[in-house]
Amino acid sequence: MHEIPLTMHAMVLTGHGGLDKYEWFETWKTPKPQEDEVLIKVSACGLNNTDVNTRTGWYSKNVNAPTMDTELGLNIADDPAWGGTPISFPRIQGADVCGYIVEVGQNVSKSRIGQRVITDNWVRDENDPENIEKVGYLGSERDGGFAQYTAIPSKNALEIISNLSDEELATFSCSYTTAEGMLARAKVMDTDTVLVPGASGGVGSALVQLAKRRGARVVAMTTPEKSSLVEDLGADIIISRVSSSWVDEIKSEKISVVADVVGGSLWKELIEILECGGRYTCSGAIAGPIVELDLRTFYLRDLTFTGSTVTETAIAKNIVRYIEDREIKPCLAEVFPLSELKNAQKNFMEKKHVGNIVVVP
Repeated sequence: MHEIPLTMHAMVLTGHGGLDKYEWFETWKTPKPQEDEVLIKVSACGLNNTDVNTRTGWYSKNVNAPTMDTELGLNIADDPAWGGTPISFPRIQGADVCGYIVEVGQNVSKSRIGQRVITDNWVRDENDPENIEKVGYLGSERDGGFAQYTAIPSKNALEIISNLSDEELATFSCSYTTAEGMLARAKVMDTDTVLVPGASGGVGSALVQLAKRRGARVVAMTTPEKSSLVEDLGADIIISRVSSSWVDEIKSEKISVVADVVGGSLWKELIEILECGGRYTCSGAIAGPIVELDLRTFYLRDLTFTGSTVTETAIAKNIVRYIEDREIKPCLAEVFPLSELKNAQKNFMEKKHVGNIVVVP
């Protein structure tokens, strides 16, 4: 029987702003699992853009800058969280948990104790699970895994049987469900050629693998120093995003889908590259949320645009199956102690890595 301490170590977000808004606690109260919940002893937790965007308030419509240009304070209104409504502080972030169930709440079978799990990050309305207006996110609307323990709904703790390390398993939840949700919205299949503009990031590296899993041809954009690692993920063609001829290089391919989390100044060219009847799917705007669109390109070329945030309920379970069947692999860039989360997030924001950064408590 695991002895659960009354207090735990936790990195706590105290408000919107810079990295100084994180505070380290060694005597934070350990949560208790409520009805239909489980308590997870966190082994590792991945970082993602939502952590940064929520901390800085980047989701506010008052912010026009790229994600990583908003470190030193913002003029945010009352819409600084992903869902358009404020979150409450203090808040423990961290959605990408890998750990072990050590306690269960009422209505949860004790047989779950001891299970190794990763998280489905979307907390849904039990009576209306497919309603995307009734969802929350781990580490945003409720506490997540930047701590030694986290209590979450039992349905969100997905058992996994794998020989991968805890740190490797902590790379999957957010990035891979986001990527699979994008590809599902765009109905990607084996006849498609998919362009991934930000192929070296967590979602980008997942997009490469998951598009290949669907049988698609993948054209990946990245910087030269990251090319070999992206190629190892299965990309068919690597295009240097810093090359002056990248547009001409891509035009030699027949791009049917652009799967984008970058946005910014390249966006107009990405849309122009799409073939007639092509699809653009988006789940981020790291390089900037405000872009220029010629509506004539959109309608005269019969393009389809899909935004993708809340995933279908089956997707997280599918990702677990892909991991267990070894159809996808982790892309672990760095591991930091949880107490050094500020340094980990600083490295994350510099975007010099390929894949995902993880912290361990």
